[in-house]
Amino acid sequence: MSDDQPFDLVGRLDRVRGGDQIAARELVEHLYPTVIRIVRSHLPRRVAEEDLAQEVFMKMFTRLGQYQGAVPFPHWVSRIAVTTCIDHLRAQKRRPEFRWADLAEDQAEAIDRVTSDESAVAPNDAMAARELVARLLDELKPDDRLVIQLLDLEGKTIAEIGAITGWSHTLIKVRAFRARRKLQKHFAELKEKEGS
Repeated sequence: MSDDQPFDLVGRLDRVRGGDQIAARELVEHLYPTVIRIVRSHLPRRVAEEDLAQEVFMKMFTRLGQYQGAVPFPHWVSRIAVTTCIDHLRAQKRRPEFRWADLAEDQAEAIDRVTSDESAVAPNDAMAARELVARLLDELKPDDRLVIQLLDLEGKTIAEIGAITGWSHTLIKVRAFRARRKLQKHFAELKEKEGS
């Protein structure tokens, strides 16, 4: 296949269903950038991204007979990837409490500066702030974390999130609203513990 020819997805799927291993490899290579991007953005702690991507592709091949063509194939695979990541996040043991003392000194100082003066965040505080956001997101349930990640951090539209997750527009809006409130609550608890 030359680089200037479009990828024949339908043809590859037919060949894969017929047991063609080369077509299966080409299909994985074609979908890999999409799958690895999803895995990296929703990667549970202590899970290697390549292992998770491989699991997504294994599920794709075992469920290939279920694909009916109602949605584009890459969206169908994206949904498998998101669901696989959520399943791993749910299986993770959660820490019972998030404490101010758990923060690194630079993270705590960055929060102090950001909350006391919102007019500017120094560039050296950006890394500490990103790490804090990741820690706060870890406190959310997997579905709540996913909707915040997609909507607020990746800037996806409600329609794009619906296509990826299969959730209705109303469910996405409600879940985002509740997740943001939980984040605010965790942040307020963190600030309160800092003061004590």
